[in-house]
Amino acid sequence: MRKGLAFLILSIVFVAGFGLGNVLRPTPVAAQMGGRVFELRTYTASEGKLDALHARFRDHTLRIFQKHGMTNVGYWSPQDAPLAQNTLIYILAHSSREAAKKSWDAFRQDPDWQKAQKESEVNGRLTTKVESVFMNATDYSPMK
Repeated sequence: MRKGLAFLILSIVFVAGFGLGNVLRPTPVAAQMGGRVFELRTYTASEGKLDALHARFRDHTLRIFQKHGMTNVGYWSPQDAPLAQNTLIYILAHSSREAAKKSWDAFRQDPDWQKAQKESEVNGRLTTKVESVFMNATDYSPMK
């Protein structure tokens, strides 16, 4: 199952980079800063909570990420079981690893986030596992 998840994640990253390569171009500011870093996050939802997790992202989280300087690159749901029933995968872009840390710290302290989290988890946590991988775009990547 680990190999399947790794293949799925690598496939998503490849397709996202290829598909968005013509849409998202590096800006001169990003080039001066040494390029962006990308963060691949995989959430495993608690039993029966995937729809509530999607709703929280749709209704609150994306907006609050943006408020704190995080760029929403894309969000995906696996097609095949068993991951289709409990997994959310997404990629954020940050101007640097240091910027990512500052953004996450500010996000966690944000009253809007704290309220959304508390309200969405009144019947229990929405996730059982959260994984994060920071990535650098390769020199041949269409997305940098």
